[in-house]
Amino acid sequence: MSLLQAGVGTTVIALWLGHAGVRSTDAYVHADMTIEEKALALTAPVTARPGRYRPTDKILAFLDRL
Repeated sequence: MSLLQAGVGTTVIALWLGHAGVRSTDAYVHADMTIEEKALALTAPVTARPGRYRPTDKILAFLDRL
């Protein structure tokens, strides 16, 4: 856990632990709530209202051709 908290990537940790893939290391990421709390602290609350998506004419023309 201390490697994750220090900012070492999960790919590097997986290699050090001899895991076949990064998925084996995912359990450690989900087990550490302090990492999730730090990530949430870096985000700002959304103050703007979500807008409606308006595709460009180019996209609409492409979709019409499908």
